[in-house]
Formats: sequence, structure tokens, C-alpha cells
Amino acid sequence: MEPAVLDSGSMYLKAGFAIPDQDPSIILPTSMTRVEEDGVHGNDGVIGDIIHPIERGIIKDWDAMEDLWRYTFYTGLGWEPGNEGQLLVAEPLLTPKVSRERMVQTMFETFNVGGLYAVEQAVLSLYAVGRITGVVIDAGHGKIDLATVEMLKEKYAAVAEDSSAYVATAEACPKIQHTLPDGQVISVGRERYDVGEALLRPSIFGIEEDGLAEQLLRSVSTCSPSENQRQLIENIVLCGGTSMIRGLDSRFQKEAVLVANPSVRPSLIKPPEYMPDNTLINSAWMGGAILAKVVFPQNQHITKAEYDEAGPPIVHRKCF
Repeated sequence: MEPAVLDSGSMYLKAGFAIPDQDPSIILPTSMTRVEEDGVHGNDGVIGDIIHPIERGIIKDWDAMEDLWRYTFYTGLGWEPGNEGQLLVAEPLLTPKVSRERMVQTMFETFNVGGLYAVEQAVLSLYAVGRITGVVIDAGHGKIDLATVEMLKEKYAAVAEDSSAYVATAEACPKIQHTLPDGQVISVGRERYDVGEALLRPSIFGIEEDGLAEQLLRSVSTCSPSENQRQLIENIVLCGGTSMIRGLDSRFQKEAVLVANPSVRPSLIKPPEYMPDNTLINSAWMGGAILAKVVFPQNQHITKAEYDEAGPPIVHRKCF
């Protein structure tokens, strides 16, 4: 059985067996509806609140998350109890130590995985585009909007060609009539361009933060040794659902060139042509599928015997 790869995000859970040149076979909303017995008819379910077990990449409701994982493993992947496979988990950046340990404990003790490896999502995104060194900007759901706004962004948002063209482009764009889920009709006009501009120049909306290009270059400037900074700037990966806004990649490239040192040319890296079209949206999962082909055959993962001997803290020693 091929190792499985699991990427549990704030909006979507992505899972599948490690086949790097294919999209994940399972993509589910990371949300659940609580169903309770009404206490009168016994088996009749009462629909309760919608539960979002993950907030900004971090698991907040472990019981709900276990239920979603159970469905993913045994129904989605077809694992059989007592014959579970090996698993590579994509982790959000800066996952708390206690959360990493609980995840490992859950996978070995609740789901009886045959082996486990955990890697940060950003590192896996680099692998997905064929790099082992670079810097990743992950603009995902946990950093952006509510559900309806997210849908509007994905459908209509675009980015002006450059900062000087923003005002004219935004003012001239035609208004689009859109019907909300509740039946209300709204007009979407210049807001289409405001979304992307807010990422690149938040100051024009009264937000006292640097834009994406400035934040990236400031982060890279803190890396040492300094001679490695050029290699990072020349290997930038822009991924996540928000990165799919029309025109964002080319506009980001222009903004980064304007603020970078003239001796360095920032460069956005695209996936190889043989990778699926959705690689940048599913980059962490894709990179996990690539890495799983290496770590498990080479026995770099946490084995059941190692977990039984050292317990959950072994994740900090084996997975880094």
C-alpha cells in the first residue's frame, strides 16, 4: 500500500495516496455539522451548529478533528482497521509543540498508523515546484475571509497591472450583479481590485502594514548567513487559494523588483509543466506526495516501535 498524505487546512482537508503527479483524491471542507439526538424519538437527529475544528491552521476541536480523520482514513482512503498504512502529515508553520505531540499520539494510538512523518507545509510547497531552497508566501483561507467573501474573491477578484493603473482600472471596471445565498442581489465593482491591492499596498486603505513584497524582503533580510539571501529571493513560491487572484503573480513580481536591492532580481517559481494545473493550490499536499516517496523507503519516518519506546515527543527529534 502506498503511503498516504494528509494536509488538514482551515478550509479544506486534502488527502490521498502519494502519487505526486496527481491531485489529492480527497478534498473535503474542514467543517462538520453537529447532529444530536432529540431525546424523544431516539434515533432522530437534530441538526446543530457548524463546527470548524481548525482555526488559522491550528486544531481547536480535537474530537471533531478525529471524526473527520476517521472518515478520511477508513471511508475515503479505504483503510481497514488493523491494517492501516503509513502517513505523511503536512503541518502549519509554528505549530505549537503540544499540538504536534497530540497529533502524533492520535495517529499512533487512535488510528494505529504503521509509520508517520510530519513536515511544515511551506517546506512541502517548495518540493512541489522542484526546489529545496527558497521562500514561500502561503496566502490560504485561515489568513483571509469568511465563506461568502471567500467565494466572491475567488470568482471576481483581480489585480491591477501596477500601482499607477490601480485607480483608473478600479474606477472603470463594470459592475457585476451577484446573487447571495439568501437571495439578496449585490453589485460588485471596484472591490474586485481592492482585494488584491490591499495585499500589495495596505497603507492606501489605512492599514499600517507593509505589502506582501516588503514583508517578504524584510523576512529574508533577517536570514543568516547573508550570502544565502540571494538564493531565497530568486526562488519565491506564491501559493494558496488567494494566490490564484488574476494578475497577482505578475504584479507581485513587479512590486518585489521595485523594493529589492538592484543587484538581486526576485523571481517567482512556477511548477514544472508535468505537474497538475492545481499544484499551487495543493502545493503542500503535492510536496508531501513527493517527499513520502523518499522518507518511507529510506526509513526516515517514526516507526511504531520508536513511538512505543519514546512516546509523542519523538516527533521533535525525527521530524524537523
